[in-house]
Amino acid sequence: MIGKKVVLKRFISEKIIVEFTSEPKFTKSPPCPNGFRWEKKFYRIEQILAEWKDFSRHDRMAKNMQPQHAQVAKTKGSWGVGKFYFDVQTHDGRQFRIYFDRAPKDALDREGQWILLAELETPKSGYSNKIP
Repeated sequence: MIGKKVVLKRFISEKIIVEFTSEPKFTKSPPCPNGFRWEKKFYRIEQILAEWKDFSRHDRMAKNMQPQHAQVAKTKGSWGVGKFYFDVQTHDGRQFRIYFDRAPKDALDREGQWILLAELETPKSGYSNKIP
């Protein structure tokens, strides 16, 4: 992850609706959206501060692959496993961490979902309790 040091201002962890200027080519590997709706308000994303992917497998998913396939999945991902994180700054100057969770929630919801994880802030001093 490359970007500015940030600290957690407020943990949120709520589902959001995102908007793109043009639909992503691959729905399970999306770029950063252009904005999102949260608590009946639209936030236009002005800047991407950092972005990264996490394809690590957890719980029972960590044990359901042969080792050689698990190594490849760790870097490229596999169906339904992985998160795409974005630290963003919105039009009003606020900073947020959002992510797309590729995991299907059930048989009727196989698309994954966008989550607003936290509100962030850039520290004014040298001390930082940077969150992963």
